[in-house]
Amino acid sequence: MSVSADQPTPTSDRAASSPERPEPRDLLVETRHTVQTTEGELSYTARTGRVVLREEEFKDDVFEGWKPRAELAVTAYTLDTDEVDRRSRPITFVFNGGPGSSSVWLHLGVMGPRIVDAGEADAPTPPPYALLDNPHTPLRATDLVFIDPMSTGQSRVVEGGKAKDYHGFGKDVEQVTELIRLWCTREDRWMSPKFIAGESYGTTRAVAVAERLFSTFGMQLNGLVLISSVLDFGAQDFRYLRHDEACQSFLPTYAAIAHYHGKHSGRSLREVLAEAEEYAGTTYRWALGRGHRLAAEERAEVLATLARLTGLSEDYLDRSDLRPEHWRFCTELLRSEGRTVGRIDGRITGVLHSGIAEGMDADPSIDMIMGPYAAAIHHYLRGELSSDLDLPYAVFSDAIQHWSYSEFEARPINVTDRLERVLRANPHLRVRIEYGYYDLATPYGAAEDMVAHLRVPEQALDRIEHAYFETGHMPYVGEATRIEEAEGITDFVRRASAS
Repeated sequence: MSVSADQPTPTSDRAASSPERPEPRDLLVETRHTVQTTEGELSYTARTGRVVLREEEFKDDVFEGWKPRAELAVTAYTLDTDEVDRRSRPITFVFNGGPGSSSVWLHLGVMGPRIVDAGEADAPTPPPYALLDNPHTPLRATDLVFIDPMSTGQSRVVEGGKAKDYHGFGKDVEQVTELIRLWCTREDRWMSPKFIAGESYGTTRAVAVAERLFSTFGMQLNGLVLISSVLDFGAQDFRYLRHDEACQSFLPTYAAIAHYHGKHSGRSLREVLAEAEEYAGTTYRWALGRGHRLAAEERAEVLATLARLTGLSEDYLDRSDLRPEHWRFCTELLRSEGRTVGRIDGRITGVLHSGIAEGMDADPSIDMIMGPYAAAIHHYLRGELSSDLDLPYAVFSDAIQHWSYSEFEARPINVTDRLERVLRANPHLRVRIEYGYYDLATPYGAAEDMVAHLRVPEQALDRIEHAYFETGHMPYVGEATRIEEAEGITDFVRRASAS
């Protein structure tokens, strides 16, 4: 990567100020760079900083103006070229999930022009860490805007505001929607092909934002990229009902992780998954539904099959009433070795803090990647993109103590109706869904089941494509799958922009 000799250029709006409390203003620092990609050298402009979001304020039905409420952090990359009209150039808005996670993972993991060298799942990079050029960056096909939602990254509420007012499903969707609308307006991108890419809870946000963009502003998208998606929480949450559906959703993932750790000697991953998927949707579903009506010999057969598929003992499965919970699975699978497997990535293991622990004290897969990403983003924003913000970058926000789902009171969180809405309203919208076989945070079985139950015409289902990775929650942990994912997203954007 090379950086131009030009001094960083701050850009801002013309916000008014007062002696008592200066009104916040946009502050984006601009730098110019080049990156060598698989398709040749790209020259691009990077802008990083914060954008002020305002809301209409009324008092006794009297309009009192647009009042600043939040300063959301963004990092944007725009290709430098005189050959392409900006309005024909795709633009993709990107965020992660949590809720409470910054966008650092997709930013420096797979999509940005610079990525962190975090190593492989079985060979993590030791500190100190390094940033590398990303020759497979989707910047080849689309401009990129990475968004850090409220209280993550360097996004903060304005002075005098309450951050907790924005820690919830509805307000979060409202803020991200407004940022996208504002960016497209100021940058004259309403006529550009537009995409949203989200990971984990970011897929929940992505679908809800897409629906709000259309219902509120009439803005249509060309595509959605849903990475490790969770749109129907009830299908994978052990707190709901008798959690039978969650057990069925997780079974293929348990089997995949057991296979990775040597519990299916002599069998291929595909063979194991095929059996687990078939069993989860037939005999296992039936057996859980029988409850106490399940005969002793039938229960014994189910216990034997579950033990073989999951790698857990029949005794443990019997005591868990045929319903192993995913956090406890992480602890139980390799307990005899004194190790635990990761929830975010079941390939990654850590030391069990106690041989009799009911659950692990920390997710070893998060422990593995936190250091490289935290170091990289703190260096990158200031050392390479010339940001002068002194705020700590919240990779995961400690400020979010509670996330409100008041819109879903007394029922599981489910936004599949919003995906159905935008698929029906926009016959050109395409969706890419990515799955990780070793993902215990958003099991692929639950996401597949969600798609199978969408209430849309067959033609709409034809616009949904699926990509599977032998990884965990983050397909970009590992060079081979990172490249495969980046190339897949790049190709998807190009095809969806042309349709």
